[in-house]
Amino acid sequence: MPDLPELAASFAAALHGAGIAVGPDRTRSFARAVTLLAPSTTRELRNCALATLVSDRDQIESFDAVFRAVFGAPSAPAAQRGQPGEPPRSLPHTTTGPVHTTGQVIADAPRRESGAQRREAPVPLAASPLDRLATRDFAALSDEELSRLSEVMHTIVLSTPTRPSRRRRSALHGDRIDMRRTLSAARRTGGHPLRLRRFEPRTRPRDLIVLCDISGSMQPYARAMLQLLYCAHRATRAEVFTFATRLTRLTPALRRGGPYDALTRAGRTAPDWSGGTRIAGCLAEFNERFGRRGMAHGAVVVIVSDGWDTGAPAALATQMARLSRVAHRIVWVNPRTASPRYRPLVAGMAAALPYCDAVVSAHSLAALDEFAAALSAPRRRRLSATPAGGTAVPA
Repeated sequence: MPDLPELAASFAAALHGAGIAVGPDRTRSFARAVTLLAPSTTRELRNCALATLVSDRDQIESFDAVFRAVFGAPSAPAAQRGQPGEPPRSLPHTTTGPVHTTGQVIADAPRRESGAQRREAPVPLAASPLDRLATRDFAALSDEELSRLSEVMHTIVLSTPTRPSRRRRSALHGDRIDMRRTLSAARRTGGHPLRLRRFEPRTRPRDLIVLCDISGSMQPYARAMLQLLYCAHRATRAEVFTFATRLTRLTPALRRGGPYDALTRAGRTAPDWSGGTRIAGCLAEFNERFGRRGMAHGAVVVIVSDGWDTGAPAALATQMARLSRVAHRIVWVNPRTASPRYRPLVAGMAAALPYCDAVVSAHSLAALDEFAAALSAPRRRRLSATPAGGTAVPA
């Protein structure tokens, strides 16, 4: 059974050989459509391919010829669909490599008349390897497997709550009167303001700041989080920092190139990769250099760390208190919380917990939904520490 990337690439190459201009972007769109819609018949598969790979009406005839050669006709005659007891025909080889069918026969359900027999057509079913990787822990993935998740990470939307902006926009029922536009319009009515112009403040997303622990215990999770932030950077414009024994700003390194190149530059930019952990010291540096200057004011701050700190817990609590006074919301990402036996017994995590609004694991691709929901939550809910062996509850 071929995987989905191989199937999409082979079909796109066959279309390109037939004179239809199909590039990598359209091939990726076709693969994404198949993943999202999960077509169960050749007719549905043709619709996915037609919507993503064809841009001109004149190309449909050539497209159908290639589609029939590779996948079979969506509404083929009985002689081509296969008679009872006759195995379904396998797919022919394309010019770029073999593409085989699974040999499974399924019903072609659309547009059946009453009393008509079910029409059957062979459909190549491609099981995407991303389904298998979605629930695996990031620490168990190789670099190659992690890079394959970037296609899905591009579809994840990281949004923050909105905040009022200093800019304003016209509104029919706005709270305030726009005197400038009202007087300007009154010039056309002899100086009489027959209609009051109103406005309301615009809103914009709150800034997103990510502080990512790159110590030895957090290395696999840090790579996954930085890859996610790179894939979602155009939508969020996040400010990204890494810390282990020192604080490093990585935002410029994540603005260009592909995910692999961005992670490579990030590794060169942060000299303390896989080192020790000084969370309190790095937070103090962030508060002094960036937080007090306005970067963290009203922002959503994400701290990615397992809480292991070589410093004093009281120092970490002090810096978290300073940060919580200026930040709108603090989300702590701790992959260790994925275990049902986890308790916030580490001194650093216990000291930081009362100043956090949410604690999530984000240890796998499937767990990133909880992380995205924690970012977009509109209200602040501080967590309270509990006695040893207990769990954190909202304050």
